[in-house]
Amino acid sequence: MALFSLGRGKSVQAGVTACCLVAFVLFGYDQGVFGGILQNEDWQSQFSHPNDTETGIIVSCYNLGCLAGCVVNFFVGDKLGRRRTIWLAMGLVIVGAILQTTAYTVPHLVLGRVITGLGTGIETSTVPVYQSELCKAEYRGRLVSSEVLFVGVGITVAYWFDFGMSYVDGAVAWRLPIAFQIVFAVGVVVLVFALPESPRWLLLGGRDQEAVNVLCQVYDKDPADPSIVTEVTSIQQAIARELAANNNDSFLSIFRKDNIRTRYRVLLAWGVQVMSQAGGINLVVYYIPSVLVQNVGLSPRIAQILGGCINMMYMFGSILPAFALDRMGRRKTMLWGCSGLTICMLMIAALLSRIGHPNGHACASAAVAFFFLYMLIFGMSVNGVPWVYVPEILPLEARTRGTAIGISSNWLWNFVVVMITPVIINRLQWKAYLIFMVTNLLFVPTFYFFYPETSNFKLEDIDLIFSQGGNPVSVAREMTKDLENKNNNNGGAIELSGMVDHV
Repeated sequence: MALFSLGRGKSVQAGVTACCLVAFVLFGYDQGVFGGILQNEDWQSQFSHPNDTETGIIVSCYNLGCLAGCVVNFFVGDKLGRRRTIWLAMGLVIVGAILQTTAYTVPHLVLGRVITGLGTGIETSTVPVYQSELCKAEYRGRLVSSEVLFVGVGITVAYWFDFGMSYVDGAVAWRLPIAFQIVFAVGVVVLVFALPESPRWLLLGGRDQEAVNVLCQVYDKDPADPSIVTEVTSIQQAIARELAANNNDSFLSIFRKDNIRTRYRVLLAWGVQVMSQAGGINLVVYYIPSVLVQNVGLSPRIAQILGGCINMMYMFGSILPAFALDRMGRRKTMLWGCSGLTICMLMIAALLSRIGHPNGHACASAAVAFFFLYMLIFGMSVNGVPWVYVPEILPLEARTRGTAIGISSNWLWNFVVVMITPVIINRLQWKAYLIFMVTNLLFVPTFYFFYPETSNFKLEDIDLIFSQGGNPVSVAREMTKDLENKNNNNGGAIELSGMVDHV
């Protein structure tokens, strides 16, 4: 039960959204804060001027911690529930932040970053699920996308905080920005005290009356209201359908082949998070000041200013899906987004290859412009869709563990990119960007042929996409047409559960 209440209806919904947004501001802040201090002289001196390989290890160990956090959530998430899991995550973030802030040796710093990563991994594999399970289908895309918008807010805050502190002498210039993440973590802890547990998790655990009470609180309705009855019935039917399809309670049961294609859906969740990282985003988020110094030839001060501006494009681009992703669709957004990122990486490589030749200065300036465009396109497309897609593509019975596996892909590839980036930008120079041009290009046919549209479907109705047989992409296309026809005829949202015979 919540320690104190935010009331009923919109105030509770706003509280859930605020909690999830602050959690993702913290996520973004953690990602961005180190990029602005790697060039700090006091930090360099404190940790013995690490070379490119050592820098990669110091920065990327955080991502290994995040990966380990997803593994922890795989085993404990369903037992603890959404609220207690978020508390656990924030506790680890606070402990890790304290250790990083007080670090005087590399092992001390690495330990703090790993523990912070553990908390972030648990957080990022729980918060989108919590938001998805406490909102209406027609708002799910924009609400979860708003979380990812606030990742951009967190990155922007971190970069400009670092920039402001760069004018301060001494260790406080980098210790204070690292310590500041504690403020966001404490804010999440306080907010969760006022919020209810996920009704879907409660129903899955047989706590039906508590689940009904939560739904009534969130939507400000009575237990006998038809919409509450329909919602509870729909969730219970989905649970029964999923348990009938997979009666094995082992942790590895989500990899079994069943008639709702749980294993296939887990693979889709894992793959879509590959797309969010292997396209090169964290080359920019973590290292753009270093990239601008080493590859473009700018001074550290100008590089830091431009780095902050480039990362603001991530935030500005994320505004569009935060308002319109449910109308934009998951598939179209990913297809044009990955295509645009491919072009940006191609142009960056081509332009940087001309530095040192006639008109090399103009080519360098044009390459910076494509970094701006890359971040804008990423924010408008690939930034948000994977975080929305993972919790909604998975069946309820496998949602916690499947989300942990899906988000583990994010952190695995995040680690790979962050680990190799200092080395490849230093040694391969402009050729490094061709790697990410190829990965983005490969994502276009992959999403087109294997990923069904999920926009505007209730979470329980997505099971129907996979239980009818045939190609899920084609099934979802037909179901979307039926949904649009019914909405046009009825002027509102409909249930898809009774449409099985039409597919």
